[in-house]
Amino acid sequence: MVHFLIHEAADNVGVAVVDLPAGMDCDGRNLTDNTALKARTEEAIPLGHKIALKDFAVGDSVTKYGCEIGRIVQPVKAGHHVHIHNLKTKRWA
Repeated sequence: MVHFLIHEAADNVGVAVVDLPAGMDCDGRNLTDNTALKARTEEAIPLGHKIALKDFAVGDSVTKYGCEIGRIVQPVKAGHHVHIHNLKTKRWA
């Protein structure tokens, strides 16, 4: 079963395609070339929300769909939920 997707190889967050509980080993898929990916959730990630695929420091860029969508405003570890509490999107910058 696929739990999250990325759309481009440069993406550093995945999109949950199901609700992901904390502590789950997840299978992902890169939609560009259909390669398999792995991640582990460190907190619950709701359907449609972003999972960090790497550690982020304040000021780091978040890439989704191959495009920079915003900057991290609080440190985020791999496997954590990336959302409005730790990401300022370019739309609101």
